[in-house]
Amino acid sequence: MQNSDPLSQPDIADRAKSVLEMLCDRDIHIATAESCTGGLVAALLTDIEGCSHAFERGFVTYTDQSKHELLGVERVLLDRCGAVSRPVAIAMAEGAQHRSGAQIAVSTTGFAGPGSAEDEEGLVHFALAREGCNTVHRAESFGAIGRDAIRQRCLETILDMLEESLT
Repeated sequence: MQNSDPLSQPDIADRAKSVLEMLCDRDIHIATAESCTGGLVAALLTDIEGCSHAFERGFVTYTDQSKHELLGVERVLLDRCGAVSRPVAIAMAEGAQHRSGAQIAVSTTGFAGPGSAEDEEGLVHFALAREGCNTVHRAESFGAIGRDAIRQRCLETILDMLEESLT
């Protein structure tokens, strides 16, 4: 039986270690702003021995109120676009970067499980804000593959984005 804990998957842990080593080699600190992943990205990055000092801080902002208070996401943006949207993912990453002092920040906001009829299960928006660069956005529609599988795919996507930014 395969372990469903995304943090225990060898490929994910190896990739996270590689990303953290790149961050450490460049003296870059990272922050996370997470909604649908609920802190899994932060947990992954702080679980790597010898490299976790590259992690500055993590924001778990599940509600609109917390996105506004902790990351500075404008209420009008949340009301107009909805929390699961490109503009909000970008604002989350940029807010995490600015409010943490980290040189790079990543964000996740999406529907990891079934929601209301108008919510697309498996739709996740990601953003990566990096000092001196344009913020990068990515949207993925993972489908109704289950909460654990969606969150696993979110970790993989964040690592993809970090690897692309650092290489």
